[in-house]
Amino acid sequence: MQLGDMTPDDFLQRLRKLNTIGIALSRERDINRLLELILLAAKDISDADAGTLYLLGQKEGKQVLQFRIFRNDSLGIAMGGTTEVPVTFDPIALVHDDGSPNYTMVVTCSALQQKTINVVDAYTADGFDFSGTKAFDKRTGYRSQSILVVPLNNHEGELIGMLQLINSIDRETGAVIPFYESDQHLVESLASQAAIVLTNHQLVNQLQGLFESFTSLINIAIDDKSHYTSGHCERIPILTMMLADAAARTTRGPLKDFRMNDADRYELKIAGMLHDCGKISTPVHIVDKATKLQTIFDRINLIDTRFEIVRRDAEIRLLKARLAAGSQEPSEQLEQVYQESMQTLHEEQQFLRKCNTGSERMLPEWQEQVRQIAEKYMWQDATGQQHPFLSEDEVKNLTIQSGTLTQEEREIINHHIVLTIRMLENLPWPKYLQHVPEYAGGHHERMDGRGYPRGLTREQMSVQARIMGIADIFEALTAVDRPYKQGKTLTESLHILGQFKRENHIDPDLFDVFVREKVYLEYARQFLDPAQIDEVDESAIPGYTP
Repeated sequence: MQLGDMTPDDFLQRLRKLNTIGIALSRERDINRLLELILLAAKDISDADAGTLYLLGQKEGKQVLQFRIFRNDSLGIAMGGTTEVPVTFDPIALVHDDGSPNYTMVVTCSALQQKTINVVDAYTADGFDFSGTKAFDKRTGYRSQSILVVPLNNHEGELIGMLQLINSIDRETGAVIPFYESDQHLVESLASQAAIVLTNHQLVNQLQGLFESFTSLINIAIDDKSHYTSGHCERIPILTMMLADAAARTTRGPLKDFRMNDADRYELKIAGMLHDCGKISTPVHIVDKATKLQTIFDRINLIDTRFEIVRRDAEIRLLKARLAAGSQEPSEQLEQVYQESMQTLHEEQQFLRKCNTGSERMLPEWQEQVRQIAEKYMWQDATGQQHPFLSEDEVKNLTIQSGTLTQEEREIINHHIVLTIRMLENLPWPKYLQHVPEYAGGHHERMDGRGYPRGLTREQMSVQARIMGIADIFEALTAVDRPYKQGKTLTESLHILGQFKRENHIDPDLFDVFVREKVYLEYARQFLDPAQIDEVDESAIPGYTP
């Protein structure tokens, strides 16, 4: 190591640089820019011509040093970081194939011993294998000479990476010189600061990853409750971000100034992942209610049994009449009444089965017909007790006007958003995620204030919450895994959304972006059955403004 030193003014200037760099490192959040900043700062304060930053990783069960940033000013090479040029060098293993420590290479030796190594000239130094360095020099015409390698250790003294600097350049002559002792101290000080920043960054990422995994765990539990809605919690964040990105890139209309940075996008993504977390308390028999009479089983089968009882009673009456007639032929009128009653029973049974599906809106006359059937017959159980053909609860369910849920069941389903908001508002969100409860809790609101649970109007809602509202509706319309309906085609779904726009249900500007930017098609290609992806005539979509 060169024992000569720089002038006091030069050293003071480099200390100031080190202080400035430390501040910059603490503010950087992007890992690629952070790693690049560390290496460039090390090169700057040591006047190094080239350098590499490694991070400790794993490959095939072995610890390796992975190339993350590589710079060589003389050769004009820049890899990794913000360059978008990948580092093509293979990782360097810290142990040999037989498991013995790899002390032969200067960077692995420094890493294993966790101490700085300062080499004056790679071509004359003893004790290290510089064959890789020499091969690089031969291939590129470069001449690697002075080398400084410094470990990056976290707060627990564990290795997390390495800095390697090559060829310190004399500022006056431009000649390659050894790294001064003062260079080494400055780089070691920078390495210490960089290790703290990197460790904090890794800890934040680990906590963030843990939080996202826990969020996914909740969604897995929700989706696992019902195979009918499995995948909903996965699809909504993706569709939400598709529409959000489309809105952020639009250059005309009321949303032309809407923009989102990386933090905004992450916040909305988390809101999308948690938008239905309250469903963890929703009873599965309501979530899975495929027909109007379904509870833990479809009670239409009980009604089928009652029809069979009524048929048998009619048949018994006919047979008794025949026995009473003896040798005489029973009247044709009796036979005709029997056949007509059988036909009527068949038609009424099929009618109730159709009503049970909930696929069509119940007309008032259909509802009245259900009530008439309920009062028309009586059936007798095994104890001989007489019962109305349909119970009050069965009539109530079979006369549901739309869908398969009663008003009470809808309120139970709707309660999930109340619980979602309550759960999310009780979490201690960091500043960059503070809007998650509002975004997630607004996806059932309407622009006219007639939504739930808070009856918010468009002016009271953020753009992000309005985005989630459209995403939730479109996913529900096109989903093929619902118990009460088939997935609709793109044309059908966009027609319904267009009507919702006209009725002031969804945000009109976001709907226009949804269609104009073909967000619906991007989503369809990723998630919909090919049979659902029909040719959309956008000019025929109700309310759409190109």
